[in-house]
Amino acid sequence: MKQFKYILPVLITLGASCSKELGKLPENAKVDGNTILDQRTAIVALNGVYYRFANVQSGNNVTDWGPNETYPGFFSGFLGYGYGEMNEERNEYSNASDYFWSNPYAIINAANGVIGSVEALSDGKFTGDGKKNILSEARFLRAYGHYKLLAYYGQWWDLNSKLGAMLRTQLVTLGNVPKARSTVAESYASILEDLDYAITNGPDLTNNVYVTKWAAMALKMRILLMHGQAVDYSTVITLADQIIAGGKFQLETKLSDLFRIKGLSSKEVILGIRPQQNQEAYYYNVSKQYWPGASSLYVAVKAFKDLLQGDPRESWMLGTENDSRPESYYFTKYIAEGTVPSQITENAYAIRLSEVYLMKAEAIVRSGGTLANARIPLKEVMTKAGVSDFTAVDNASTADAMLEQIWKETSRNLTGEDGQEWLALLRLPFEKVKQLKPSITDKVQYILPVPHNELMNNPDFGDQNPGYQR
Repeated sequence: MKQFKYILPVLITLGASCSKELGKLPENAKVDGNTILDQRTAIVALNGVYYRFANVQSGNNVTDWGPNETYPGFFSGFLGYGYGEMNEERNEYSNASDYFWSNPYAIINAANGVIGSVEALSDGKFTGDGKKNILSEARFLRAYGHYKLLAYYGQWWDLNSKLGAMLRTQLVTLGNVPKARSTVAESYASILEDLDYAITNGPDLTNNVYVTKWAAMALKMRILLMHGQAVDYSTVITLADQIIAGGKFQLETKLSDLFRIKGLSSKEVILGIRPQQNQEAYYYNVSKQYWPGASSLYVAVKAFKDLLQGDPRESWMLGTENDSRPESYYFTKYIAEGTVPSQITENAYAIRLSEVYLMKAEAIVRSGGTLANARIPLKEVMTKAGVSDFTAVDNASTADAMLEQIWKETSRNLTGEDGQEWLALLRLPFEKVKQLKPSITDKVQYILPVPHNELMNNPDFGDQNPGYQR
């Protein structure tokens, strides 16, 4: 289907009126269901959902994927705040940001506006598979939002828990703000239902900044690994094989080229986030918060340097030591030290093919498959990253040892992208989690407190998460 980019429209007016226009919400960010009358207007509204998925700041025209990149790294113990320590680095969340609450619900509400209005239109308002494609993209984005809420606020590891996500499947109005949170089982069911629709009806690959059936398959793999039942693992392996065999994506021959040269043009990117026009020139863009530092600075800490010891990625993912905080180093995965921001340094990556390989390796181990078979996709990813010494992987002689090796490669490869390193850590046995991140002493620390405003304004919500005061 033909889609409009979610880059802000170029303004040709000059003078005082230009600055005034730049502060307005762009037309392609509007999601009012009343404006959806046909396929064209539905695509405009769908772009508004992508606008929220990309977390575009309408006041400064910057796609700010930074929280997705940094916060999970804080939780995992690999990234930190360059000007001092944050509570999140110690897994103390009493003053945590509510980004993983507010951003997913912005995506979900916008998606619901599109879904409800498009479903109400007759098929004759659309050409070809246009209606199904639009619905599948919106439902993927809704599933992504609910997945984030479950992963960061729900007891996703306990299928019998009542503390799941607060599912919203209708556009929020004054009459339906009060809403109880759903159970974990209900949350999984809703997310998987949306993803299955997107897999069946989603568009094929045309542009990797838009949702495709392949992206839905990869996200479903993430969800099933969280779900963690025996039957899930064979499905994960099947989905991985379908994505790999589909031929739409290829592992980058040299991983550093993806971040330094190719960006979103790389065939490894399954779903990426394109920066806004001229974003690289904005004084407070995402790249500058990695190098040289702006009013914020996000760095790699000693645990990440230790993880990369002897790994060729250390030479380009880590810069010099940061003088503002002991044992911290410039995190140069996105921007090389001493360089200036560009469109490529401002790219962000929601899903890459490397993750698909690594999830397949994990599923093989968890399904009872042979360690030899799990080593194949794991080594394939490591090889593309320049690794030639596989001693640790070859010496992993038990399932638990192999899962730890897969987590380590997940962390080396995907830290600073979309939280894969954090959830992969939490899927390990609890005793191993405590060993790898000693500041975690209780599963209470796996999730964040529900924001106070939600509890105050939504009397039907239910209990605060354990360990936190209402």
